[in-house]
Amino acid sequence: MLSLVFVSLLWAFSFGLIKDRLAGLDPVAISVVRLTFAALVFLPFLRPRALPRRDVVALAFIGAIQFGVMYVLYTIAYGYLKAHEVALATILTPVYVALLDAAVENRTRWRHMVAASLAVIGAGVLIWKNRTSDTIITGFLIVQGANLCFAAGQIAYKRIRPTLPKNITDAGIFFWPCAGAVAVAAITSFFYTDWSAFRPSSSQWGVLAYLGVLASGLGFFLWNYGATRVNTGTLAAFNNAKVPLGVLCSLVFFAEQPASMPRLIFSLILLIAAVLVAEWKSTPAPAEKKAGR
Repeated sequence: MLSLVFVSLLWAFSFGLIKDRLAGLDPVAISVVRLTFAALVFLPFLRPRALPRRDVVALAFIGAIQFGVMYVLYTIAYGYLKAHEVALATILTPVYVALLDAAVENRTRWRHMVAASLAVIGAGVLIWKNRTSDTIITGFLIVQGANLCFAAGQIAYKRIRPTLPKNITDAGIFFWPCAGAVAVAAITSFFYTDWSAFRPSSSQWGVLAYLGVLASGLGFFLWNYGATRVNTGTLAAFNNAKVPLGVLCSLVFFAEQPASMPRLIFSLILLIAAVLVAEWKSTPAPAEKKAGR
């Protein structure tokens, strides 16, 4: 669980950095560069022959959806929304996680659904004030596509990891999801990106390196690692921890005015309650027990 807390704090700064520091850069190109940095982080740990080809393909496909398609949609959404609005638009992710897990298992764990709902309400109290437009709606829908991709990838990785050979580490397999993500972003860039016009400044390269190496590389690794060691309700709830933290960062570091401090505090209280509900008398599923050994 500590890894999920750490990543939530790490990701809280990403919303403002993308909107404030990378404005004007092609969003798909940003995704390609960011994901390439992430893949390079895990290249030294790669053991090409440690996994059967079917597992490599499966991991690459999971990464293509969870990170690749998600990042392309997520970054495009910044053209329609402010940084804190992108954070707010992710509030339905916990419900997607809980529903997809229920669909895969063909059963509903109501405690997980309650935890996910509390997380959504906790993030929802920060919703922007009566501001709707075609731009807002378009941006919101784009983020929902990103949310679904991220939720689906978490559930898939949570289930495939315990089936992989026990002698390979998490770091040793994580290049493949990153490679799948890079492939999706790169293919998309052939249709949408004018690379000759992509000229980040030195400070923007610094931001891209931070987002790629830390927020994406380390962040995605620790998030999926943590996902295999908590129950689905807790995982769903933590998907919204970045929302109040992201709004707080937008307020403090990037001079946006997304919400009042009382609402931020109330939001955090509800998110903590969501985690407590998910963890109350929780019994790990068989796959989770195996992953934690």
